[in-house]
Amino acid sequence: MKSAAEDIESVLVHVGLDRLGDGLLKLPFVRGLKTAFPNAKITWFAGKETTVYQRSLKPLADDLIDEIIEYGGIGESPKELLGPRPLNNRRFDLVIDTQRNFWIALAVRRIRHKTFVSPAARFLLSSSKPKSGYKFPKAMQRQMLDLLEISSGKTCETPTSLNLPIPPRYAEAAGQLLPAGARYAAFAPGSGGRPKCWPLERFITVARTVMERDIRPVFLIGPQEEEWVEQIKADVPGAHLPLQSEEGRAFDYDPLLTIALGARLTAALSNDSGIAHMLAVGNTPLVVMYGPTVYEKFPPMTDDITVIRAETFGSREMTSIPVDEVTSALLALLEGAPAS
Repeated sequence: MKSAAEDIESVLVHVGLDRLGDGLLKLPFVRGLKTAFPNAKITWFAGKETTVYQRSLKPLADDLIDEIIEYGGIGESPKELLGPRPLNNRRFDLVIDTQRNFWIALAVRRIRHKTFVSPAARFLLSSSKPKSGYKFPKAMQRQMLDLLEISSGKTCETPTSLNLPIPPRYAEAAGQLLPAGARYAAFAPGSGGRPKCWPLERFITVARTVMERDIRPVFLIGPQEEEWVEQIKADVPGAHLPLQSEEGRAFDYDPLLTIALGARLTAALSNDSGIAHMLAVGNTPLVVMYGPTVYEKFPPMTDDITVIRAETFGSREMTSIPVDEVTSALLALLEGAPAS
């Protein structure tokens, strides 16, 4: 006899949008969907914007997600509740809404369904609900896995790593960009928003200190920070910029290359950013700085991390984090000693 989960033939998952860090953290949930609902067609529905599963993380999602819909027309205004039903009246056996805004949950619930699960208003709209006394977790990854448990009735363990199947060409390229025989420390000064960025000049100061210990600095610069490249070259002569090299540009900022580079690093310093999540997946020991964002909601998937919070120094502004504190934390990782 088939289980209830095996009887489900179509699952729609609603997200507002997915950035790179989100996409990596959500991968265990995506993998779990295929395990929990083996006979279902999985549709990933970005109601407000786009998803990295259609772009930079597409190779990791192709075998897990059957259909992707972007700009789905949900999440901009409560007036959406008065318009036609979303998705032209398509019907799904299971709809999982992953966000907690009540009116957006009402809009998603208008998609025709057999079962609906949403954490909005403490699961008020849900067909399936958690047990009495349930507390919604702080970490987004665990939130997603709890939704999968509630939807499927199956336990979903929190993973400690992703164990991504990185194609050999990425590891080969990483080996050429960061050859064996040297120790490397990476610096990721960018982020999705400049308020999340520690000043570039301070990254440069720490990089110079690292160079004095015969450790080679590697700057991982994304497309939004290209204007920083010349300053880094001038202020840190000899620094590696692998993503801006001829070989690196051939990969066009492919996150799988950055993950492969992470496996060749001794340690890294980063803002709260997509690169921090990529390096975590690559098993790089990390120092990550947080100011306006909250570590507990989007922690990188690693236990080998030193977290520095701006609020410890009296403000949530990144500029409040002192250079000496960051330098000490990074050197502790590089030298294999506990941070002071």
